[in-house]
Amino acid sequence: MKRLLLLFPLFLGANEDFISHDEYGEMLYNNPRGVSCAECHGKNGESKVIVSFKDDKGMHVIKGSDIRNNSYDSVLASVNTYHAIMPRYYLTKKEVKAIYDYLQKNRYK
Repeated sequence: MKRLLLLFPLFLGANEDFISHDEYGEMLYNNPRGVSCAECHGKNGESKVIVSFKDDKGMHVIKGSDIRNNSYDSVLASVNTYHAIMPRYYLTKKEVKAIYDYLQKNRYK
């Protein structure tokens, strides 16, 4: 019992989160609901070509938008509404905040 009491101060300073806020944001950005944000928006939100194709009207390129400078409110609205290409993710505000903070931290890498 005395040994347990000696370890008690260590538990007081322990963080109860399994992963950090930054790690959580990165994990969500890379695989929020089975479809990665990075697949269309690039590793750090810089934009990425999704597909290019040629038809009788010429060459076409579809790419994800650059989201590095989007506001938190814009990111929140985007992930929780329907788009022509992007799926709706149904993310919580906490999840969106983690993704937003991850993008802000890594936007110029």
